[in-house]
Amino acid sequence: MLRRCLSALMAVVALGLAALASPAQAGVDIRVNLARQSMTVTTPDGEVRRWAISSGRTGYRTIRGQYRPYMLKTYHWSRKYGGAMPHAIFFKGGFAIHGTTAVSRLGSPASHGCIRLAPGNARELFAMVKKYGPGSTQIAINGVAPDGGRTMVASARKKQAAGSAVARARVKTRPELMVPAYAPQPLAPYRLPFQRLR
Repeated sequence: MLRRCLSALMAVVALGLAALASPAQAGVDIRVNLARQSMTVTTPDGEVRRWAISSGRTGYRTIRGQYRPYMLKTYHWSRKYGGAMPHAIFFKGGFAIHGTTAVSRLGSPASHGCIRLAPGNARELFAMVKKYGPGSTQIAINGVAPDGGRTMVASARKKQAAGSAVARARVKTRPELMVPAYAPQPLAPYRLPFQRLR
C-alpha cells in the first residue's frame, strides 16, 4: 500500500515538473557577451539571432548577472542623459536594452550603461519579449568590456595632468592689482588694507 502511494506521488510530481518545463512556459533567452560586444537571442521556437551591441563605455559600466524584464516601453526618454530609448526593455533600475541611432558605434562600448541595439533589432527583440512574456524572458550578461577599465585610469591621469597645467596657467595669467592714484601708500600685491576685519 505504501509503495502504491509513493509511486502515485512520484507520478504526480513528474507530471508537475513536465508541465513546468513545457515549451508553453519557456520564453526568450537573451545572452549578452560584453567581451565580444554581441547579443545572442533564442526563442522557444528555436530561432536564433545574433546582433552587435554597445555596452557601457569607460566610467559607465554595464552591470552583469541574470535578470528578467520588469518593464517594456515602446518609447522612453532618458531624463538623466537626455536621449531617446526606443523599444526599451528595462531589466534593473534604469538599465535597459534599447535601440539607438548611433549605429556606427555598435560593436564597441559607447553607452551610459544600457545595452544598445540597431533600431530594427531592438524592435524585433521587443516584439519577441512581448509575445512570449517578460516574466518568462531571461537576460544573462557576462564578460568584461574590451577596454577592461584601462582607459579609465589613463583618462584620470590625463585629466589630473591637464588640471595641474590649467592651475599653472591661472597663476601665470593672474591680472595685476591696480592701485588708484590717490592711494596714500602702496599696497602689497593681492592684499587689501581691510582684508582681516572681524
